[in-house]
Amino acid sequence: METTLIILKPDAVQRGLMGRILARFEDKGLQVVGCKLMQISQELAATHYSAHKERPFYPGLVKFMTSSPVLVLAIRGNGAITIARNMMGATFGSKANPGTIRGDFGVSNSFNLIHGSDSPEAAERELGLFFKAGEVLNFERAGDRWIYDYSGGKAE
Repeated sequence: METTLIILKPDAVQRGLMGRILARFEDKGLQVVGCKLMQISQELAATHYSAHKERPFYPGLVKFMTSSPVLVLAIRGNGAITIARNMMGATFGSKANPGTIRGDFGVSNSFNLIHGSDSPEAAERELGLFFKAGEVLNFERAGDRWIYDYSGGKAE
C-alpha cells in the first residue's frame, strides 16, 4: 500500500469543489488517512516548491498557494500515487481529458486545482512537510475486502 500527498489548491477550495474531488478518491476505493484544512505559509510553500525556485513561474506559484486555505490529504491504496495522478489529469485544465479532475473542473493553464506527489520518494518528503507524526493514521476499513482481492495474501 502506498500513501500519497494530495493538495486541493486555493482555486478548488474557493470554488467549493473539495467534497466533489474528495468523493472521487473515496469512490475509487482509495482511503483517506489524513486530512486538514490549512493556510500554507510562505516558508512551507518555498520548501515544498524548492525544486522550481529558479523557474520563472515560481514567485506566482508561491503567491497562489499562500493566497487562500488548501485541503491537504494523505491518501492510501494499492498504487495510490499512479491512480491519483491519473485521476488528476494533465497539468493544464485546457489539455486534461474529460473524466479527470482537471478535465472536468478546470480550464486554466495557471490554476490547476490539485497537487499530487509524483513518486514514492516525493510522497514521503511531502507528507513529512504537511503532516506531523501521528496525523497520518493506520486503520482497517471493513470494505477493503470488497475493493481489493486479498486471495493471494496481499492487495491486488
